[in-house]
Amino acid sequence: MLPRSVSTRAVALLGALALGVVGLVAPSAADPVGHHVVAKTDPRKKLGLFVDPKMPAYQQGGAYRQEIGSRAQAFWVIPEAYDTSHVKDKILEYTGDAAAARKTPVLTIYGIPGRDCGQYSSGNPFTTAAQYRGWIKQIAAGLRGTRPLVILEPDALPLFSSSVQSCPTKPDGWQAMLRYASRKLSSAGAWVYLDAGHSNWTPYDTRPKYLKAAGVAFDRGFSTNVSNFRPLADEKAYAAKMLRGLRKLGITGKHYVVDTSRNGAAPPDGSGYDVINPTWARLGRAPRLLFDGAFDGTLWVKHPGESDGQVNGGGPSGRWCDMLADRLIDGTSDQGSCP
Repeated sequence: MLPRSVSTRAVALLGALALGVVGLVAPSAADPVGHHVVAKTDPRKKLGLFVDPKMPAYQQGGAYRQEIGSRAQAFWVIPEAYDTSHVKDKILEYTGDAAAARKTPVLTIYGIPGRDCGQYSSGNPFTTAAQYRGWIKQIAAGLRGTRPLVILEPDALPLFSSSVQSCPTKPDGWQAMLRYASRKLSSAGAWVYLDAGHSNWTPYDTRPKYLKAAGVAFDRGFSTNVSNFRPLADEKAYAAKMLRGLRKLGITGKHYVVDTSRNGAAPPDGSGYDVINPTWARLGRAPRLLFDGAFDGTLWVKHPGESDGQVNGGGPSGRWCDMLADRLIDGTSDQGSCP
């Protein structure tokens, strides 16, 4: 389980957000497993990803802007920053910026009750399904016509479905909440990727079953490796297993994306597998949509340079830190700490 970035553009500048639209058809009687009908002229097939100048690394300037801020990164929508009464307006603001740049917005929804199981990113004001559904409804209302990619609830499904790791904050009805969000956001036109954890999050033989129950049939597909460090080859192999599992359950035509923001290096021998600001992590492959079979491409969902939590010199989850960014760029700051 991984801590999330909960400040992002939201806390850094209280900027804006977005989601999107176009080319998707939600499951119906004629399409029971949720195949997406995507027009060949869908803008997401042509446009590049939106580079938001309000993101922390871009604002830092210098090498941080060049190496990190110049790449597209997801805008995290969190209830701490954008509650039900404000979230629609912020979505319209952010997607308006993306539209003006003629690029595709990328957004992460991170607000399900009980998220992160009480750890670094658990500060969520939502405690009920009704609160969550009302928030998602407003998000969906802001999405129509905006044509984005949406990562839905990092870690929620693998955390809540784990057979080996207890989650004291797991909410009742979590699958129904994810299913509602999958259906609502996809019906608004977003390409939604329901988060499926990563290749080292085991056991996962039953994960396709949970993906189905959580509404992946309504979505474009699923995401992997969000805020984690697994090699791209491992994630592709893992995604292939998920796709095979879904096909056995009657769900076909799904796609996936991989977060490559910090998977550019493997852990040194004997180091174990640290996932909280590991000193050996480096920037991974740049975000790019490829549409190679089921593999839609690489994204930077986690913001490089933002802390995972107060471990290995990091500050509070989501806080920008020059030292952490330096580590990721060239490994020059393996020691030190954030202010």
